[in-house]
Amino acid sequence: MAHVDIPALGLLLLVACLVAIVTRRIGLPYSVGLVVAGIALSLVGYRSQIVLTPELIFTVLLPPLVFEAALHLGWSQFRREAPLVLSIAFVGTFLSALVVAAGMHWLCGWGWQGSLLFGALIAATDPVAVIAMMKEQKAEQRLAFLMESESLVNDGAAAVLFAVVAAWIAGADSSAGSIAISLVSTVAGGVLCGLVVASAIMLLAKGSNDHLVEITLTVLAAYGSFLIAEELKVSGVLATLSAGMLVGNRGRGRALTDEGSAAMIRFWDFAAFLANSVIFLLIGSREAAQPIIAYLLPAVVGTILVLGGRAVAIYPIVGLFRRSSLAVNGITQHILFWGGLRGALALALALAAPAALPEHDALISVAFAVVAFSIFVQGLTVPRLLRRSDAS
Repeated sequence: MAHVDIPALGLLLLVACLVAIVTRRIGLPYSVGLVVAGIALSLVGYRSQIVLTPELIFTVLLPPLVFEAALHLGWSQFRREAPLVLSIAFVGTFLSALVVAAGMHWLCGWGWQGSLLFGALIAATDPVAVIAMMKEQKAEQRLAFLMESESLVNDGAAAVLFAVVAAWIAGADSSAGSIAISLVSTVAGGVLCGLVVASAIMLLAKGSNDHLVEITLTVLAAYGSFLIAEELKVSGVLATLSAGMLVGNRGRGRALTDEGSAAMIRFWDFAAFLANSVIFLLIGSREAAQPIIAYLLPAVVGTILVLGGRAVAIYPIVGLFRRSSLAVNGITQHILFWGGLRGALALALALAAPAALPEHDALISVAFAVVAFSIFVQGLTVPRLLRRSDAS
């Protein structure tokens, strides 16, 4: 954006506040209400200079959402659940992407490049929607942790896979060895970058007893880890995730004062609310402008394939742990499957697809169709599954 459209931003925030009040009273998921409001604004002819772009999502809105969620991921529980969470997030993402890519190629006639790129980007579940839903529904503690942590790591895994496929399309070395090295270095580099940046920030924080300075330093940790990682061509999402976990687990009550820790949590709750609100309003506005009808068949096929890919990512992998301490009961498995919502990251990656790709326009429209199904169908029915989970 060349400049910030202040009146438009003010209107979006006012709408977000009104939506929050209304949805809370009628029991509608907040994210669904925001998308509906965004569609309504678009249909009445409202246009602003704030539009949904990859740059806006990646450099402005995604870091605070990932960082705020990571602050609340306890290290001891993450370490205990890591085999299950990482298996779903990495192996499951890869399997899901393959299922979707193969289906789009064989059923819709897309080329392998467009199919693989779409499979990679749409494998990204949306931590924004998932975490918001878990908070609204006050989900059981382990279920909420599994959903939130898997969606955060999954985002990083999908973004890495998308980058590898995009590099292959651009002509990079596509041998199995080079792809494996690229995947490992991007993941490990992102995690290492986040830990280094957060460690440096916490060292600085130890020299301050001012909670405003401490909050400012955490902002630098969130955005600095992301931007530095992206500049180094490693995973910005995983960098911010690891930075947030380190600050949340080692910073609170240690590097940060008690007052600073409490203020930090309140600040990042507010920042996540703002980013969450803007993202879903803009998604709704952009949904209304998409020519989904023109690509109705691939949109339907793509949505079914995404659900099939998610099933392959969840049930077989969870089944491997059924005789261990990490076993997951049936209703929780169904929630992990059906609650794998798609959202901002998938759309950002779709909008960043190479313009020369033959399926470019279709890919974007199908991605928006999948996100619309995810928000309006899955987002409205997951709470029922959560209530069944609480009753069982």
